[in-house]
Amino acid sequence: MSFRSGVSAFAVAAAAVVFSGGAHAAPNCGLANGKKADGAPIPIGAIVSATGLDDFSSSAKAASAYFKCVNDNGGINGRPVEYTVLDDQWRPDVSAQAAASLIKDKKVVALVGDMSIPGCGANAAIYKAEGVVDIPAVGVVRECFNSPNIAPINAGPRLSAIGISRFAVEKLNAKSLVCLTPKIPGAAEWICGGMEAWGKLRNVKVSTVTFDPASPDMTSIILQAAAGSPDAVVLTFSKGTVVAALVAAEQQGLDKKTKFVGLASSYALDLPQAVSPYWDGKYHVNLEFAPLDSAGADAQNWRSIMDKYGSANDPRDNFSEAGYLAAKATTQALLSLDPGKIDRAAVTTALKSIKDFKSDILCKPWYFGEGARHNANHSGLTAEVAGDKWKIIGECVDADDPELTEIFAAEKAAK
Repeated sequence: MSFRSGVSAFAVAAAAVVFSGGAHAAPNCGLANGKKADGAPIPIGAIVSATGLDDFSSSAKAASAYFKCVNDNGGINGRPVEYTVLDDQWRPDVSAQAAASLIKDKKVVALVGDMSIPGCGANAAIYKAEGVVDIPAVGVVRECFNSPNIAPINAGPRLSAIGISRFAVEKLNAKSLVCLTPKIPGAAEWICGGMEAWGKLRNVKVSTVTFDPASPDMTSIILQAAAGSPDAVVLTFSKGTVVAALVAAEQQGLDKKTKFVGLASSYALDLPQAVSPYWDGKYHVNLEFAPLDSAGADAQNWRSIMDKYGSANDPRDNFSEAGYLAAKATTQALLSLDPGKIDRAAVTTALKSIKDFKSDILCKPWYFGEGARHNANHSGLTAEVAGDKWKIIGECVDADDPELTEIFAAEKAAK
């Protein structure tokens, strides 16, 4: 199977990029009529993990900015969106309380733009029981991709790991891989287990090394990962820890025997500037969305909306891109409804009916569907460190996860 077999929907936009700080066109959203919506509010909610091990609220901040833009431009056929975001503090019990509050007290018609670590596992049952749809901007754990009422916009860390593993095997000639991951409940089984299942089908040796994220001794962790002389180490964490890992690997001279690659979680515009020139052309990552500085029309619209309706401190990261997409897809679906008959049942039907949602931020169109599991986004680009920037190499490629067999078959049948 060729690495270039994936279909690229934003390869052209990725090749021609502009820095996001420049002037943008006026934001475009909703009815785009410049009239403030003043009808009865439509309650929509989101749950994020903002306080705790890390702040994962940027997706909801982007969704909030988009909905503010919609409300300034006619709303949902005259009705504004009332968007409520609750923080679950990385705790399943708090996440369950937040879901109950949104569903039973706020009477939300849907949840949109979430990025909660425990949320999918804690709340999948109540979403199903109450007939509520959740479109997380970013799904992290297995439960986010295995519920009839939850459909994330992103591909997820499992597919990001498999996507970059495929690159390591097909482009870097790796035959043995180590999945290096922090000990977060379910993470190793979901992410590294996916790599291991994929490796068995591809005749690639895959092993897993875990570490305590609360007290990482990165030098010893990297040495442990490289102890068996693997051809490549897959770093499954975010920018800060990745920088520490690459510094340790450089100090030990490990790149002479082992390649280092990462997930979309380590893609940040300033990472190339945070590591030494030693890593030029040596560190590669998978992308779930278009590059943050893409010149695509939708990518520029996302930045314009963040500049006008978001805070200057709101991150402009991949999670933010995903929050924008979740809000945009939801808005388009709601605009198809009779504004006088918008209730939870109608919204659930409308959101589950989303198909062929296109954006230059995505490799392929996104859809929801009626299946028991959802992973519409399963393609991504690869980027490598090039000086103080990232360089996109190749086109979009599918993460050929064996668990996606049913999804691939359904997509083929739908063509």
